[in-house]
Amino acid sequence: METTTAATDSIDWVVEPGRPARTTVPELDLADACAWLREHRQALRAGLDEHGAVFLRGLPVRSTEDFGLVRDALIVERAGYREKATPRSHFGNDVYSSTDLPPQQSIRPHNENSYALEFPGLLLFGCLIAPHQGGATPVTDVRKVLRDVPAPLADRFRAQGWGLVRNYGEHISLGWRTAFNTEDRAEVERYCRENLIAHEWLDNGNLRTVQRRPATIRHPRTGDEVWFNHMVFWNEWSLDEDTREVLVGDLGVENLPFRTAFGNGDPVAREDVEMIDRAYREATLRETWQPGDVMIVDNLLMAHARDSFRGDRKILVAMGDPVELADCAPSTPPLAGFGPKAPAAPDATASASTPSEPKAKGSWISRLKRRP
Repeated sequence: METTTAATDSIDWVVEPGRPARTTVPELDLADACAWLREHRQALRAGLDEHGAVFLRGLPVRSTEDFGLVRDALIVERAGYREKATPRSHFGNDVYSSTDLPPQQSIRPHNENSYALEFPGLLLFGCLIAPHQGGATPVTDVRKVLRDVPAPLADRFRAQGWGLVRNYGEHISLGWRTAFNTEDRAEVERYCRENLIAHEWLDNGNLRTVQRRPATIRHPRTGDEVWFNHMVFWNEWSLDEDTREVLVGDLGVENLPFRTAFGNGDPVAREDVEMIDRAYREATLRETWQPGDVMIVDNLLMAHARDSFRGDRKILVAMGDPVELADCAPSTPPLAGFGPKAPAAPDATASASTPSEPKAKGSWISRLKRRP
């Protein structure tokens, strides 16, 4: 295994295959460590531009309060958690648990809030308790993912974007009250109108939304084009076989908590999902957590994930440096609902005098047009 040392200004990064770039911070008390971080912001930013994520070892982070001070030394502007999708504990001061999903459940790579019109530019993870086994927070270079997605498939996603259908429910996914942090339906409707999200209130009181977003964007600082979406993360073919069979059997495809498609509503073939998933796996790096570790992630350059684990685990997260989608040269514009479908090619074998078969109405998803 080859180990290299890459100097970025005054920080030497240790770079090894399969692991994120890392450095050991000088042994300091918390106040001096925060001062060191502020003094090295430019070098840290340069490291992020090159590596996408950097691991800092040796910081005296022992509490959520310590982590908040480190966050304030590194992040100039905090970013909110919009359109919530997974359960998290809020410890105050905009510090959260990375996720509260069960330890046996691994979480696929994703870029935070890729489905929103504004998303955090930086993520900060910190370890208070490291698990006995597993539990890494892998990071995935989405520049490399895009290079490894077959060109015709990547071009189709560039042209059409990706679509997301969410069914908000209290039992299988987050309910709309939690996701939008309000009890007021009118407030949800206002948010959806302002953020290009088609919405529908169902008879059972639940909410269904549909939005189209670009599959690729460009980093506003580096100019890199990146694969930036939750398409594989929430696709039905990403569910394990038993879970998919139960959910589709009990709920039906239209009522799955999350469902993704091409931006015009066409389904994504299982083999295409598997090819993109393989590109994620081949671009993924991981480091074993130790107490006090802090990882800084450029949310546009790197996706992040979570490995399943055993034992206690307490990983914190904070978000900052919000970025507007409009500033990222999106490959296709965002829409409320799906985009238009391409006209079907004429059937050269059909006789003009032969009456056509009546068309099925299809699902509400296929009938949904752009909504204001």
